[in-house]
Amino acid sequence: MTGIDYKKMEKIVQHFKDKRVLVLGDLMLDKYIWGHVARISPEAPVPVVEVTEDTSCLGGAGNVSHSLESLGAFPLMVGIVGNDQEGKWIKNNVPDSRGVFEDKNRPTTVKTRIIAHHQQVVRVDLEKRSVISSQMEDQIFHFIQQEKYDGILISDYNKGILTKSLVNKVLSFARERKIPVYVDPKFNNFFLFSPVTLITPNHLEAERIVQHDCTTDSQVESAGEKIFSLISALYLIIKRGEQGMTVIEKGEKALHIPTVAKEIYDVTGAGDTVIAATALALLSGGSIQEAAVLANAAAGIVVGKIGTAAVTSEELLTSLAS
Repeated sequence: MTGIDYKKMEKIVQHFKDKRVLVLGDLMLDKYIWGHVARISPEAPVPVVEVTEDTSCLGGAGNVSHSLESLGAFPLMVGIVGNDQEGKWIKNNVPDSRGVFEDKNRPTTVKTRIIAHHQQVVRVDLEKRSVISSQMEDQIFHFIQQEKYDGILISDYNKGILTKSLVNKVLSFARERKIPVYVDPKFNNFFLFSPVTLITPNHLEAERIVQHDCTTDSQVESAGEKIFSLISALYLIIKRGEQGMTVIEKGEKALHIPTVAKEIYDVTGAGDTVIAATALALLSGGSIQEAAVLANAAAGIVVGKIGTAAVTSEELLTSLAS
């Protein structure tokens, strides 16, 4: 894109540090087992990974929280973990764990990825996706009502925390208090998220919503119009993978932004980066177009890293300048 006002962008990014964002969603622990493959197993036609190290980081909504923190903001994480070691790890690794509630009836969601030679070999998921209890829902909503923050970011991974009644209560509360709400949705709950400030489905989710392909620019624009007729949102970003993203403001011409990624090693967490950077830019006085350019640049940095990664405000400014 041309015509980027770098000085304006710099001011927007500098204001990230002033922002406090409540993140509501499905918390996970991302585990990585790193190694190399030297042979095929004699037991089955699968590679044998010889482990060199293992690492852990926040995943799901936790990665959104980490992305906000890495960009300089203060995230207030609200979610559920199990009564287990993985849940304790998460509580010890969020900036403020008061909103992380323990549910004895479910394990902490854990995604374990085995990576060899910079490639993901397999992923193993441990999770329980049933909806949370009404008592747990009440605890969460009470906490949300008591805290102070500039915006609410909802990160949906369809693991059970975002019940219809909780989402309805949170959106009503936000509307009454004039708190902006930004949503990274999954298809199953998509129609619950209305009214919101911004919603950011990927092109595959958009295809399921509108029931037609979202490959060409015109198809994506048509999908945007249909989505605006189905839910109430000020802004819509359709994430299109290697094709970048399309930004649509109701009643305005769509803006198609090509990806800036030079090399794509791992798309894990790229959507989390997009919603985090867009929300912060909007809260910091940016237009939706400026916010999307910043988010696209941030995503371009993240996909060039292996594993669940985040981008710093310094990396973002350097990327924009170049």
